Amino acid sequence: MASAPIPTFLSGSLNSDGSLLPSATGLFDLRNEVVAVIGGTGTLGGLMAEALAGYGARVVVLGRNVERGRDRAERVNRAGGIGMFQPIDALDAGSVQEAVDTIREEVGETTVLINAAGGNHPDATLRPGGSVCKIPMEAWREVFDLNLVGGSLLPSLVFGESMLAAGRGSIINIASMAGMNPVSRVGAYSAAKAAVINLTKYLAIEWATRGVRVNAISPGFFPAEQNKKLLYHEDGSLTDRSAKILGHTPMARFGSAEELAGAVVWLAAPRASSFVTGQNIVVDGGFSIASI
Repeated sequence: MASAPIPTFLSGSLNSDGSLLPSATGLFDLRNEVVAVIGGTGTLGGLMAEALAGYGARVVVLGRNVERGRDRAERVNRAGGIGMFQPIDALDAGSVQEAVDTIREEVGETTVLINAAGGNHPDATLRPGGSVCKIPMEAWREVFDLNLVGGSLLPSLVFGESMLAAGRGSIINIASMAGMNPVSRVGAYSAAKAAVINLTKYLAIEWATRGVRVNAISPGFFPAEQNKKLLYHEDGSLTDRSAKILGHTPMARFGSAEELAGAVVWLAAPRASSFVTGQNIVVDGGFSIASI
């Protein structure tokens, strides 16, 4: 049977027989890690799951979409790891606890949690010429629930309790560059991601002496399903907003999901980032540092 294609983020990390080179083990060896990726059915979370699998992790893809989840779990297997799918409602404590228990029974105690679920709500996006005062409060709440409560807080507390009992773990929250500096038209999303960054730092302080590290990754502009309409016209051409974004990005392009692999593997690896906690790692092509 033909071997699975090598993920782009592993090129140069494998021997001719497909095994990991010594440089890809050691500091970045994830073969003893059980990783839960909430939002692994999405574009960014899914590629993160595959990246971790490439370094030997046992990866559980969690999300609501069963078809996408099972497909991503199979991709994880092809990437070199051991993958499975577990449905979850990240806003329901019982569902999250069920995921913790099922993972423990099926593949072992979770040692790495990636909170990659999130997004915006159409009604929370300010239309040109519109008033922020007219954005429905329900839309604000939904964005905060999606990104802060279900996207970080609740899973971190439930999985975190299990990690604290075991005395080790790494939680990686996927925040956003918008959480550092508000982005026009998406105030609710920006505010929610700012809260995720602050929560990350708070939990890192609380758990620093108990073996659990908590960090965040803030991607810049990465085309995905939820922001597609803001960045592209129906014919695939760039919107005026995209032109402004790229004009403010020193690297003059959008990011690719694979370019988050290095940051997530580093923060997941217990040896490589053992003294790193409470940090917000920005991967944005320079957007956040650009001036004139």
